[in-house]
Parts: sequence; structure tokens; C-alpha cells
Amino acid sequence: MNNTLTLLGLLSREPSYGYDLKHSYDRYFGAEKPLAFGQVYSTLARMIRDELIRALGEEAGGGPDRKKYEITRAGQDRVRQWLFTPDVPSEALQSELFAKTVVALLIDDDAGRLLDVQRSEHMARMRELTRLKKDADLLQVLMCDHGLFHIEADLRWIELTGARLTQLKKELQSA
Repeated sequence: MNNTLTLLGLLSREPSYGYDLKHSYDRYFGAEKPLAFGQVYSTLARMIRDELIRALGEEAGGGPDRKKYEITRAGQDRVRQWLFTPDVPSEALQSELFAKTVVALLIDDDAGRLLDVQRSEHMARMRELTRLKKDADLLQVLMCDHGLFHIEADLRWIELTGARLTQLKKELQSA
């Protein structure tokens, strides 16, 4: 996920302080990995440099002065471009698991065991995501469903590959 464009998108709603942007980001997207304050402020500085946002001014408070930011026309254009540029489905056809499976077969190790271990890890993650969905709001449910569907695809690949290990090993040995 592109944190810069996500923060810019959040800022598109209304002018905001860095502190508030960080909390909005964490609320919507940071369930697994909240943004650090330093990352938010360095991103805001880059967006000012790139003229995607501007600082509206400073406000004195209990701590350091607070800066309020607003999106520029260029920033709004960039958000719209980002929103309506389709994501490319996974460009990498050769995942880490794919590489491990081929290497295991090449060095005559137990690729079936490797797939079993990975299947167990995927199943544990599925159980965790399913638990997270219970009593969750719709935003959290949709996020978990996204992860679950990706895991299901990986599990289908693991099953299919497991059924083809003997054939794959023969092909690799003859190459």
C-alpha cells in the first residue's frame, strides 16, 4: 500500500493536522501496522516539497506548534489519478514459496513437507483472520476477507503443486 497516496487521500476530505491524519490512517488501515509519527511528518514534508499539500499555519498548543495542512489542486489531481489507475494483479509470478519448492526438488529435499508446513501456516493465519472478523465492523471484515481470499488462492496452489510434485521433479531432473 502506498502510504503517501493514502495519507493524501485522507487529507482530501478536509484540512487536517499531522497528528489527526496519523490517527485516521491507523483507524482505517493500520490494524496490523500503524504508521509512526515520524513517517507521517516526513511524508507531509515531501508532499509540501512536491506541492501536493500546503501548510495553512501553526497553532500553539500544550506541546510543539501544530501545523494544519490542506491538499492543493495538484494533490487532488494526484489522488484522482491514483484512485482510477487500476492495480496490476501480482506482477511476480515466482513467489518465495514457488522458489523454495523448486529448490527443494532440485536438491532432492522434501518439497511435500515444505508445502505441508506452509499449508499449516496459511491455515493458522486463516483462523486468526476469521477470529478477527467476529464482532468486527464492516471495514475490518472487508480487510480480513481480502486476506482470506488471497490465502485461499495460495492454498489452492499448494494443493495443486503437491499433486504435481512427482511430475515437476522429473521435469527438473531432465532439464
